[in-house]
Amino acid sequence: ATFNSFVKERLNEGKYKVKGILCFEYPYDDFPSEINIFFTAKYKYKAPTISIYWVRPDGSILFLRDYTLRMQDDRYYLSNDLNVEARLFDVFIDKIGKKPNFVVTVERGLFANFSADLAILKGQYRLILEAVLSEGEGINATLVVYGIVHGFTGTDHCRRPLSIALLWGAPIALSFGLLAAVLTTALNLIIGTISGWYGDTVDMIIQRIVEINTIIPFLPVLILLSTLYKLDISLILLSIIILNIFSIGTKNIRVLVMQLSTSSYIEAAKAYGASNLRIIFIYIIPKILPSIVPGIISSVPNFVFLEAALSYLGLGDPFLPTWGKVISDAFSNGAFYKGYYYWILEPVFMLVITALSF
Repeated sequence: ATFNSFVKERLNEGKYKVKGILCFEYPYDDFPSEINIFFTAKYKYKAPTISIYWVRPDGSILFLRDYTLRMQDDRYYLSNDLNVEARLFDVFIDKIGKKPNFVVTVERGLFANFSADLAILKGQYRLILEAVLSEGEGINATLVVYGIVHGFTGTDHCRRPLSIALLWGAPIALSFGLLAAVLTTALNLIIGTISGWYGDTVDMIIQRIVEINTIIPFLPVLILLSTLYKLDISLILLSIIILNIFSIGTKNIRVLVMQLSTSSYIEAAKAYGASNLRIIFIYIIPKILPSIVPGIISSVPNFVFLEAALSYLGLGDPFLPTWGKVISDAFSNGAFYKGYYYWILEPVFMLVITALSF
């Protein structure tokens, strides 16, 4: 809510005192999750200092602090102010004569009844702001008291339902894993078939490239590319395909082709004058496909986990709510230490289910 009352008191030397009052009802059965104040100010040289007071339904007035604006559009995180929290803790000790039986946070200190046990004080609250301004200056403020809504699968640090990220991340993960698995296997199939069929110099060059590519660390190279070029999901997929063109699977396919090249139906195809490309794509590759299909299926989860690992490291697409990014947000915002285990376990469960399904 925004302020509904402004009082001006003119002082000397072109100064005047501004007093903003906000009244609102709080009839709820639980404490808010966060309290913020948004300021919009207009000043020339010196930022104004605002005195913040909190008036409770029982009539008690609590002075919270003097806050100096950092910029003309400023946000004051009242819930994160440790000085206000310590001041409210002292107020509770003074009111009840002993330490309360609960942890006094900013939300509890402002909305709890002055008693040893935790209880909400319902009724009308007022927030009062006072500041001294010059002619032509002004301040506008908005108080936001956030509720507690978890959603079906919980929410993240921005209060966004995790169900959206989990459902949106499913087709991204599956399409990424399927495309990477199918395209890399298809390219390995073609290159391995060419290497095993033509032999000699072509085979030697391809096999040396495969051996060199095999000893290059795959994940560090991909991390380096993601760090230097800020890749999105399509460029990450393209990089993975390029780095996997000459993989160890090419050698396995080469061995199968060398065995098939001595078969009688291949000798018959040579006898009636079939070209090399016809033999490769019509007679050899269809014969090899049944043996590599299980490899395609089993490699899909590997690429899904790879994309999640890159997103967890902060190297994935920054705009897509993938499962890895959900896990990254959970760890970076302290979900494990705050006890929000669902934030981590739900995307991990989706990854495990995907791997087991394939």
